[in-house]
Amino acid sequence: MLQRIQTIYLILAAGVSGGLIYVFHLWGLEDGTQVWAKDVSYVFAAFLTSAFFSVVAIFRYKNRKSQFMLGRLNIILNFILLGFFVYQSLISSGEFYGSEKGVGLFIPIISIVFLALANKAIKKDEDLVKSVDRLR
Repeated sequence: MLQRIQTIYLILAAGVSGGLIYVFHLWGLEDGTQVWAKDVSYVFAAFLTSAFFSVVAIFRYKNRKSQFMLGRLNIILNFILLGFFVYQSLISSGEFYGSEKGVGLFIPIISIVFLALANKAIKKDEDLVKSVDRLR
């Protein structure tokens, strides 16, 4: 059913991964230019894939195990993105003039939180269905 709480969490995760990349830049270069997610093709593809997995998971409500698996896969993808951003921020030194880390580096963290909440709600639903099946 689409009216469950995990649907709200998955919509928020899809909105964060697919929408906030157009609002916040990832980092700034020494010459003052800002790097957005659309400027780095594999980062852009990873964000859109994350949003796609969230939307697909919404419509997999009849199969909670695959919905849970898509949520876990999406969390792993966001951790990979976060690892890339940490690596990128470590190799670009912040000590000299003009180095700027953007707010967009925190987008995977927000998405991971929403996906973890969704997976917790999916697990709760699965446990509820199992407990009802035991009573029959």
